[in-house]
Amino acid sequence: MTEQALTPAPPAPPVPASAPATEPVPTTEPVPATEPVPATEPVPATGPAPATEPVPTTEPAPGPAPEAGTAPAPKKSRRPLLWGVARWTAAVLVCGGVGAGTALGITALERTDVPGLATASDGRWDYPELTLPALPEDAPRPWTEGNDGEIHHADLRKLLLPAPAGATVDPKSNGGWTGLDPYLALLPEKDRAGVGAYVADSALRHVTARGWTTPDGTTTRVHLLRFASVAFAEDFKDETMEGVSKSTRMPLGVEAAEIDASVQKVEVPHLSLYSYAETEPYGPEQTRWAYIQAGDTVGVVTQTRKGGVPTVPFQQTVALQAQLLG
Repeated sequence: MTEQALTPAPPAPPVPASAPATEPVPTTEPVPATEPVPATEPVPATGPAPATEPVPTTEPAPGPAPEAGTAPAPKKSRRPLLWGVARWTAAVLVCGGVGAGTALGITALERTDVPGLATASDGRWDYPELTLPALPEDAPRPWTEGNDGEIHHADLRKLLLPAPAGATVDPKSNGGWTGLDPYLALLPEKDRAGVGAYVADSALRHVTARGWTTPDGTTTRVHLLRFASVAFAEDFKDETMEGVSKSTRMPLGVEAAEIDASVQKVEVPHLSLYSYAETEPYGPEQTRWAYIQAGDTVGVVTQTRKGGVPTVPFQQTVALQAQLLG
């Protein structure tokens, strides 16, 4: 409230002779409606207004009416105003609480649960949560000190990528131990004998595989071949890469291929990764495949699909299998 100076009260008009000889009521101090208040000394005209709120003014005592414009106008009570402020404050607090609750509710939702904020799928498959298997007691991991052969001591079957949600798993290739024949069946018949003889001389220890087909028609095969040491695994990888460069040892039905640069973005320490894609014209189906050399183990991921193999699920599958081996 701003301070303002009170105007001096005008002198009281003379009382007519016929009026009763009563003492005039001062016009400077209002009288409460309930209990009379003793008259006080008038406030000096030049002094500032008191810091507290003035007592509400009531009608003056009986007597001659003062001239128009001479007495200050009575002020209304502030109680209705205070009640109004209280009601508006309560309304604001209620609205604020509702707004805050709505905001908390939205932030607790996933983006895809909020209408208008759903993120379109980029084609990735829904794989289960992956965990590394436990190691035998006192067994080191492949790239730790004392494991010069870079051997995977964990159960190789536990390092095999599981099928994604909605896929139909091949009952003949579902994560168990297999011989070399399922892997050789992916190669042209003219290459199978040479690869089989080479592997027989390279101290191959275990082979496991898993295959599945997703609703979009993509068929996936994952093979893990574990050798006696990293040296044998590297030799097998180098021999295979040389064959691919000469258009041999490629998957069945593939006549020409090129390096698949999309998978080169996958970075896992200690691994060597090579991927290829069949070039057009590739007939009714296209094939993509990748080699993952991780210590003593070589992983082979092969995908085929009518009309072409999508890039995203192929890259995702290779990356996840590489992480399990790394």
